[in-house]
Amino acid sequence: MNKLFRVSGRHLAKLEDLGIPPTAVLRRAGLPAELAGQPRLMLCTNDLFKLWKAMGELAPDPNVGLLMGGEMRMEYQSPTALAALSSENFGEAVQRMARYKLLTCPEEILSQVDGNEWSIQFRWLLAGEVEPQPLNDCCFAWVLAVARLGTGTRLSPLRVEYRQPRGELQSLERYFGCPVETAGTRNAIVFRATDAARPFVTRNAELLGTLAPQLEAELKAQPREEESFSERVRRTVQEKLTGRRPAIEEVARTLHISSRTLQRKLQEAGSSYQRVLEESRHQLARHYLNNSALELSEAAYLLGYEDASSFVRAFRTWEGVPPARWREQQRSLATIAG
Repeated sequence: MNKLFRVSGRHLAKLEDLGIPPTAVLRRAGLPAELAGQPRLMLCTNDLFKLWKAMGELAPDPNVGLLMGGEMRMEYQSPTALAALSSENFGEAVQRMARYKLLTCPEEILSQVDGNEWSIQFRWLLAGEVEPQPLNDCCFAWVLAVARLGTGTRLSPLRVEYRQPRGELQSLERYFGCPVETAGTRNAIVFRATDAARPFVTRNAELLGTLAPQLEAELKAQPREEESFSERVRRTVQEKLTGRRPAIEEVARTLHISSRTLQRKLQEAGSSYQRVLEESRHQLARHYLNNSALELSEAAYLLGYEDASSFVRAFRTWEGVPPARWREQQRSLATIAG
């Protein structure tokens, strides 16, 4: 997993277009003003959040995140966005956005179909605090811009959901073309499940044939270059934590090594399988409680615990408070941040 966000200098150029001096934003974020002249910024999650918080504080328009994310001029597009627009349909585009996002930052795009609804969420893997609201706006605006440009229509979601209370609801609803719900349990943009099959008028097999192999090669090389063995094991454990506790033998088979080799390599890294399992559960538990409406018993099941009581005991050990109280605290922080 890439631990830093690669922020193109073109994003700061967008601020200039909006009448916001990039150097002022950087100073407000506590970052060196000289970064304004760099072609690329490498930021940790904490610094990225500070940057977006500063944008929200200095921008004359409260919807600065929408303006940033909805900008689709070709000179501002990343290879990930170009690959998405070259896809056959909206669903395939989101799959590529999710896959290639991992090349540039510790962030995931989660896509889930539930009945007639298709929800898209953004998960900040190394976040220690609630993400700034303009950043959520930017992410949702980006998805919508790709959808509208790709389909050549004014496609609108079913709704947009925010955890934080919001002002300017009417302007948000005009922008997205759908109801906007606030003070909920997650941040998500929700489309119709059938929207995934909408064909893209921008599909370009030739361009995709140029971009995809390069991106796939980078993706294939990334774990060897940027992901430690413990992180690979943790990622594999999390993929298998779906209602049961994965055995070490199963994880070892997935990694194409013996369980003895897995134990030895973890020991050399100063860890153990049990420790990685608990770290995986802890990270997923925070995500489930922060980004979904799951009941505690449902979260306990997904994390492989026999009952909710076992989950509560483990969570209290990790965070010092029961999961229900932790969830309330996070919602209070989100309200303050909003």
